[in-house]
Amino acid sequence: MSNAPPGERAGRPLARLFSAFPLWIWLALAGLFGGAAGLGGFTFAYAQGFSYLSNDPQACVNCHIMRDQYDAWNRGSHKAVAVCNDCHTPHNNIISKYAVKGINGFRHSYAFTTGDFHEPIQITAMNRDVTEHACLYCHGNFVADIAHADSENPTDCLTCHEGVGHDH
Repeated sequence: MSNAPPGERAGRPLARLFSAFPLWIWLALAGLFGGAAGLGGFTFAYAQGFSYLSNDPQACVNCHIMRDQYDAWNRGSHKAVAVCNDCHTPHNNIISKYAVKGINGFRHSYAFTTGDFHEPIQITAMNRDVTEHACLYCHGNFVADIAHADSENPTDCLTCHEGVGHDH
């Protein structure tokens, strides 16, 4: 136990840390952190980020590139029974669901900000796997006998039923 007064004991490690670098470095770091946080907050608000945490299909058309997919879903057979998250996020637990939403949110934000995306939009391998599991989540009992797992050329649902959720 130190004999130094409590205020002096608590301040020493912090004082050593701040004196290890010149003030301008700390100000630059604070500016960079503040700028990144501000820009991130602005982008999140401008892009209606909280809407992506909901199940509302309208959130998916915040980005113009998703308009065709939304319109196709709106005309399709799944509109009455499923929203975007039912097919495009995992069903096994809430952590997986929001992890996929976070990964996709980051990817979509990056693509939108940089303009680096393919038109028409294409599904990633991860999202194809999530969607395949979603098909089986709802239709697993029905397709258990015809899942083609024992076939010479096993297939997945999306090989033959690619446009089902987004009737084209």
